[in-house]
Amino acid sequence: MDTKIGSLDTCKPPCSDLASPPNGAVSTIQSSVPATPLVNPSESTLGRHLARRLVQIGATDVFSVPGDFNLTLLDHLIAEPGLNLIGCCNELNAGYAADGYARSRGVGACVVTFTVGGLSVLNAIAGAYSENLPLICIVGGPNSNDYGTNRILHHTIGLPDFSQELRCFQTVTCYQAVVNNLEDAHELIDTAVSTALKESKPVYISVACNLPAIPHPTFSREPVPFSLSPKLSNEMGLEAAVEAAAEFLNKAVKPVLVAGPKMRVAKACNAFVELADACGYAVAVMPSAKGLVPEHHPHFIGTYWGAVSTAFCAEIVESADAYLFAGPIFNDYSSVGYSLLLKKEKAVILQPDRVVIANGPAFGCVLMKDFLKALSKRLKSNTTAYENYHRIYVPEGQPPKCEPKEPLRVNVLFQHIQKMLSSETAVIAETGDSWFNCQKLKLPKGCGYEFQMQYGSIGWSVGATLGYAQSVPEKRVIACIGDGSFQVTAQDVSTMLRCGQKTIIFLINNGGYTIEVEIHDGPYNVIKNWNYTGLVDAIHNGEGKCWTTKVFCEEELIEAIENATGPKKDCLCFIEVLVHKDDTSKELLEWGSRVSAANSRPPNPQ
Repeated sequence: MDTKIGSLDTCKPPCSDLASPPNGAVSTIQSSVPATPLVNPSESTLGRHLARRLVQIGATDVFSVPGDFNLTLLDHLIAEPGLNLIGCCNELNAGYAADGYARSRGVGACVVTFTVGGLSVLNAIAGAYSENLPLICIVGGPNSNDYGTNRILHHTIGLPDFSQELRCFQTVTCYQAVVNNLEDAHELIDTAVSTALKESKPVYISVACNLPAIPHPTFSREPVPFSLSPKLSNEMGLEAAVEAAAEFLNKAVKPVLVAGPKMRVAKACNAFVELADACGYAVAVMPSAKGLVPEHHPHFIGTYWGAVSTAFCAEIVESADAYLFAGPIFNDYSSVGYSLLLKKEKAVILQPDRVVIANGPAFGCVLMKDFLKALSKRLKSNTTAYENYHRIYVPEGQPPKCEPKEPLRVNVLFQHIQKMLSSETAVIAETGDSWFNCQKLKLPKGCGYEFQMQYGSIGWSVGATLGYAQSVPEKRVIACIGDGSFQVTAQDVSTMLRCGQKTIIFLINNGGYTIEVEIHDGPYNVIKNWNYTGLVDAIHNGEGKCWTTKVFCEEELIEAIENATGPKKDCLCFIEVLVHKDDTSKELLEWGSRVSAANSRPPNPQ
């Protein structure tokens, strides 16, 4: 029997490969910096050192919720000229905001208080871990004198052991630093920061509440350098991997390239495009890699998502006699309930530092970007798969024209959102039917795109929109959020207004958790309807620039978009779109039934 990628019998947990340091602002950290004069004592404190490190790595906006254990630390973060402290309504949203910020800036940071704050932010940190995002989670901890005593503190579960929060974070961060004395604080902080950047995962830093304001000689120079050693490919392994892959792909008749989500962590997006330019193969993306490959590329054929792929894409990928997957994650969602029609013996699978060709051989210590660049010089041009796609392709039809004042359909909504996209916009897609509708949007050059597919936490998009928009103020962020998801995290629209953001939020009100309905329906999927525009108006409360409207039909939608992109272009625009509860994409219907089938498999006989 064929061994299939993503099939029920061979699906394995996604690989947790480490990645090279992020690009962008992170490159400001040098391995050798000239000695600088001593800084004055008020700036040579633990709090100011941590603040300077955040600025140096590019996390110039930090998302926080105050609590008595972190207040002194917040004072010292605020005192750093290059750092902007953004207060959020709750810790979960602060974590989501740091996640969204990291997607654009390359690193994000949040600051919360001990246990009640730490355990609240934990879900967001787990999501960032699953998506390979470098995120610095800072917690204001107990007074250093309380460690090792038999005292019981508030904000704990009533035991004298303060390690509960640390134990929780150990499973969702790649490094944990508990700073409760000044002697090793410098080393612990620097190790945590550099580990987050090197491994592209979140880290946890707990700082005792009585330490941030105290000067110490280790903080007396600025900047005190530390090095980020770059990861390097094993040259012999790289050459062997490239030779084997080139031989495998060059003998194929109609090979294709498929981009996966781990290309981001491998910093291999440009190298992937270089390979695509050189070889002429048809180019597809996995759903969670949307936005990592330019969709205006001449050989781009769409999203490969098994049975719910964009039109004609799955047929080309699954009929290929060889495919190169760069950084894939084959889970039950991306494989549509383990139903992908792929064969391992046809595949070259690249992970950030590993290459596997068919059923073997495998090559370790080979960085994806190095491999792709070297392979681009060894592959013969082969446009057969793209020519086949071009031959069978039929342009997508338009939704039927709406009758005057006809209730708005979701496919008409997204037809109009498509027209809004440009290089000056970015799309944030919430977990739910927006996954599928946004997946079909054609991204113009320079248009950003983010969603959280691996972790799939509903409500993620509100905080992520806040963080992403703060990171790239030059872009207008368009967020597509379902009513069920919005109810989880709605409060931080308040923070968007405080920050003067000009995001456009499309609140898609269909009366419930539609993605859950299509997997398994029940009364629990129906939610209490809110007056969403009234809620946002109340949050606005006359402070900041905000504009809200409800739309029921296409005519009202057109008018709303004209307002949002015209007279109200400097406002946060909240457009509540009322649609029928059963108005979903056909892709969600197909996907939901397949995921439901995978979820409901009976136990294997014992």
